[in-house]
Amino acid sequence: MAPRGNRSSKKPPPPPRGKGKGKRPSSAAAGDDPFFEAEPKRRRARADEDIESGDSDDDALALGGAVVGEDGEEEEEEEDRETAGEKRMRMTKEYLERIADAVKRNKEEEGDDDEDDDDEDDGLPGGRRVAKLLRKKQLVESGRQRLSLAARVLPPGQQDGFKFIAKHRQPVTAVALSKDSDKGFSASKDGVILHWDVETGKSDKYLWPTEKVLVSHHAKAPLSKKRSQHVLALAVSSDGRYLATGGFDRHIHLWDVRSREHIQAFSGHRGAVSCLAFGLDSSELFSGSYDRSIMQWNAEDRTYMHCLYGHQGEILTTDALSKDRLLTVARDRTMHLWKIPEESQLVFRAPAVSLECCCFIDDKEYLSGSDDGSLELWSVMRKKPTHIIKNAHPALTPSSLDSADEKLPKENGICKPESLSSAHSWISAVAARKGSDLAASGAANGVVRLWTIQPDSKGMQPLFDLPLDGFVNSLAIAKSGRFIVAGVGREPRLGKWGRVATAKNGVAIHRLSLQDDSEDL
Repeated sequence: MAPRGNRSSKKPPPPPRGKGKGKRPSSAAAGDDPFFEAEPKRRRARADEDIESGDSDDDALALGGAVVGEDGEEEEEEEDRETAGEKRMRMTKEYLERIADAVKRNKEEEGDDDEDDDDEDDGLPGGRRVAKLLRKKQLVESGRQRLSLAARVLPPGQQDGFKFIAKHRQPVTAVALSKDSDKGFSASKDGVILHWDVETGKSDKYLWPTEKVLVSHHAKAPLSKKRSQHVLALAVSSDGRYLATGGFDRHIHLWDVRSREHIQAFSGHRGAVSCLAFGLDSSELFSGSYDRSIMQWNAEDRTYMHCLYGHQGEILTTDALSKDRLLTVARDRTMHLWKIPEESQLVFRAPAVSLECCCFIDDKEYLSGSDDGSLELWSVMRKKPTHIIKNAHPALTPSSLDSADEKLPKENGICKPESLSSAHSWISAVAARKGSDLAASGAANGVVRLWTIQPDSKGMQPLFDLPLDGFVNSLAIAKSGRFIVAGVGREPRLGKWGRVATAKNGVAIHRLSLQDDSEDL
């Protein structure tokens, strides 16, 4: 066999053990392995390119030229350099400056020259007043202090009144406002859903998809040949992304507010969906039905969560204060306060024949209306009403029937005032500006009545009567308290047992004038 060359038969010595064990080898020992390079080649190449580009800019400036876009993009670069903390600080200072200016203007109008209010805290005039106002806002928003709003409402003038902002062909069954009260939603018995702007009155219509699309969105096949589009309730989420509607087809339909398209159908109820409510600052949706059950859904995940049982009659109205508290009324003469995390409920029994509507005033007091014309104020500490106002919406008196004989319903040429008093004094809607002392109620007697809720559950006092013809099927008060919206129809929301021929079907808005505008900041 031929020799293999002058290769040495000695083996290389093993690496030293002990003290140097596990130590990373040097770059010389690693050879050309890129893992042990001090700096990646790509990074060095990018740095070389940056240096070259910088040299070219310097050369251009040396030759008397200018770098294109340097002056124009200087402000944008400064904005990009602003961190999230600096942006929050800047917005906070601007907000405090606006409040300080409003407080200063209010002080000049009042002519208050108190030296204690002239102190400057953190460079802001009237620092004590600003701190007091911010502290009050925090207490109101947290629910620990009730906002005094009813005393600031000025009496309506002769030219002030309800003006129709959206028109429907059939009676309106439900209205809702967005969280900032700049947009509104309404639905009617013929299935028309409108999205309208409060200031301009411009409205857009939601178009129902085909039956094939509804089935693809997890809707069950209808019981009859044609699916019912009769809408009884609607609700809008706090973030303004989702609109939920429900009606006689036993489904909850979820819509995208931005595109006005149908995105999901929730099935599960065995009766008509009569009421809907979103939790405050939450995507959780609650639905009440004629099947006496309440279901909880998640609009964000589009899933079913929980079912609540307890009512012995058809559920008519619901209201949510937060994702943890829910209020419902049914035809079993009871109102239930649901505590979702604890899976418990408080039952309030009314002396009326049937409770028709309810709403939260705050976490301790509630308001309800019944079919006998009475208005009830409730407290969490008692299972019976703390205050009852009977005949809160009186119908026409017998002495005034002769003058209004043409407007009354007739049968065989004989006017029947009994049917008028029973159907037209029926309280069909109540609403409150949550966390304040301002509430409203509606019936078919021709007025929407504003109420002042007295502190410590001492009762209610009528504030103003706002004329409006027709059945007031739904009410909503703006967060600012500057207007009230009413869904009106010639017929009641849940039936056809009454009719006002002179009424219009649509959404009416009434502007309210307030004092002390600085407190609205």
